[in-house]
Amino acid sequence: MLLLLVDYLIGIDSGFRVLHYLTFRTILGVLSALAISWFIGPIMIRKLTSNKIGQSVREDGPQSHFSKKGTPTMGGTMILFAIASSTLLCGDLSNRYVWVVLLVTLAHGVIGFVDDYKKVMLGNSAGLAARWKFFWQSVVALGAAGYLYTSAQLPAETQYIVPFFKSITLDLGWAYILVTYLVIVGSSNAVNLTDGLDGLAIGPTVMIAAALGIFAYLSGHSSFAQYLAIPHLPKSGELVVFCGALVGSGLGFLWFNAYPAMVFMGDVGALALGAALGVLAVLVRQEIVLLIMSGVFVMETISVIIQVASYKTRKKRVFLMAPIHHHFELKGWPEPRIIVRFWIISLVLVLIGLATLKLR
Repeated sequence: MLLLLVDYLIGIDSGFRVLHYLTFRTILGVLSALAISWFIGPIMIRKLTSNKIGQSVREDGPQSHFSKKGTPTMGGTMILFAIASSTLLCGDLSNRYVWVVLLVTLAHGVIGFVDDYKKVMLGNSAGLAARWKFFWQSVVALGAAGYLYTSAQLPAETQYIVPFFKSITLDLGWAYILVTYLVIVGSSNAVNLTDGLDGLAIGPTVMIAAALGIFAYLSGHSSFAQYLAIPHLPKSGELVVFCGALVGSGLGFLWFNAYPAMVFMGDVGALALGAALGVLAVLVRQEIVLLIMSGVFVMETISVIIQVASYKTRKKRVFLMAPIHHHFELKGWPEPRIIVRFWIISLVLVLIGLATLKLR
């Protein structure tokens, strides 16, 4: 939106040319999203509390969670509002990549909102039926994948990049749609499964978003892309503004979500943020790198798959409880220790992901 005013503002003062710079708009996106989150956070928490929109707690879960019962949830709406506002304010609204990632994120937010609404407001503990949740996630993901495939303007936009090998690229053809679908839906559900402790999901999400922003910036810059032997995607650079908005809103939410949490994000936030990471990875052609950086999310998801498969086939549990963060809780680990250690693991994995830029 600011870019629409640039020519007029430059006529007033040439100093407004700074608004053209991607780096400046990214910084502005981070700070504006952070400020919006800080401003509306207390208001939203009061509204959620007064309307008794609180978290329910499983009876068979860790005993320490009973103190969380009634904590306001659906705080992810604050994250989405901050992301959307900052992106629309600071981003280039003529860039189709920006609209794809923003619309997919908000669409998953709507799916999560319906799920949370059914659980909290209507008293339906099951929320949105799993089959319908998966159906609508699939509709959104396939719609985005189909659009990106049919609107691709360069071969690099649909090629599969293998990290650590500069010369290995695979032309996916129609398989691009399947890969994109799996990345978006898988990432969305993985973050949702991880969102079980105060700040556990939002910390790695912020780190990964920042790293994907670096990939977006470098891919959008022809000289950097050529030097690093990564695909040059001219329109991808603008995604760094969205990544900045995600980082700022995530940090703003963490201000209120840090242990002990004043508010939880709910499915409205978790499903949306996971989908956002998935779309970003697809747009900058770094799906495998996302898999590396999202190691904590992957670990949480695999723990659930193993637990369910083991119980159905052997009637035995591998973990005390799944996802795996609950296993460590039941083993006696304090919640802050689990959270910080998982953050540290995420930071290491993000650094390994960034190392793929040079180790080729």
